[in-house]
Amino acid sequence: MKAAGCRLVYLDGSFVTSKTDPGDFDVCWGIEGVDLEKLDPVFLDFSHSRANQKERFKGEFFPAELPEGLTGKTFLEFFQTDKETGGAKGIVRINLGRTRK
Repeated sequence: MKAAGCRLVYLDGSFVTSKTDPGDFDVCWGIEGVDLEKLDPVFLDFSHSRANQKERFKGEFFPAELPEGLTGKTFLEFFQTDKETGGAKGIVRINLGRTRK
């Protein structure tokens, strides 16, 4: 992602909880500055419930600014919403920094 110009990713899923044995992770990534021709196509492959992403990385990746299907919230907003309570929750922001072209 960084090689394609991605500067920010946000980590969610059981790896950012207090679970002693987390099972998965979810990432949303900022699309600003990303050269889609340099981006690995697996990050845009949502077929079969993102099976290729899960097989390759054991997690799922979503463009942060695009809407999640059921709620209409951007994935960044969706990741910050507790599924059980509807309240706000934290996620981990990872700054990939500036990239060289």
